[in-house]
Amino acid sequence: MFLSYLTVVIATTIVLVSCHDCKDFDLSASDQSFLMKHYLHTSRKEEGLSTGKPVASGVTYVRWGKKGCPKGVEMVYTGQVGGNDFTNKGGGVNYLCLPHDPENGESVKGGNDQLYGAEYQMDSSYKPPGMNSNLHQKEVTCTVCYQRKRSAVLMIPGKKTCFKGWTLEYTGYIMSDHKTHSSKEYACVDKDPEPLDNKTGDENGALFYGINTKCGSLRCPPYKDRVSVLCVVCTK
Repeated sequence: MFLSYLTVVIATTIVLVSCHDCKDFDLSASDQSFLMKHYLHTSRKEEGLSTGKPVASGVTYVRWGKKGCPKGVEMVYTGQVGGNDFTNKGGGVNYLCLPHDPENGESVKGGNDQLYGAEYQMDSSYKPPGMNSNLHQKEVTCTVCYQRKRSAVLMIPGKKTCFKGWTLEYTGYIMSDHKTHSSKEYACVDKDPEPLDNKTGDENGALFYGINTKCGSLRCPPYKDRVSVLCVVCTK
């Protein structure tokens, strides 16, 4: 109780002292109360910044290819990957993590179909080393994860370890659609991916292929020619 009273006195004193040069301006009790609350609120923000503690309560990221989050990380939802069909020449280029319990819109008439499921294309030619070859032409799963007490999330291509001061969430391989198809983003797919279900069918849609490096404009060394591309997701 005494500490609370002392804090109020100090805050009020600072506000009044900071305004000692003010002329023809009298602070009412309500004005002083408002300024004091503003000072305390601002001080808390500045204290958080000065100590290096994150203001945000956490960060979210998509764990591509998995039905769950790393140990100790909260799962927001799990679902299936969707995206634009590989033959479409326009429209969206990013993959989406679609929840299993959608709130569907109204029926429409039109020919702008863009949201398809996604399949692994994991035959011997396009499978990153170490990944399960039984995933070929199975649908891709995903999970949205919430990591508390973090303020930043970073996917690093070409690495399987995080830089100093960062916490590893998961490692994997960079995957995307085939270079001859419509453009898609580069996604960091977990090194031990899972299928959405046991259904196997060549239904296509948005596709996931392993990708390789190509030396030239990409400097080798330090990179190597025609190797799979590792990736890691880190938080801080």
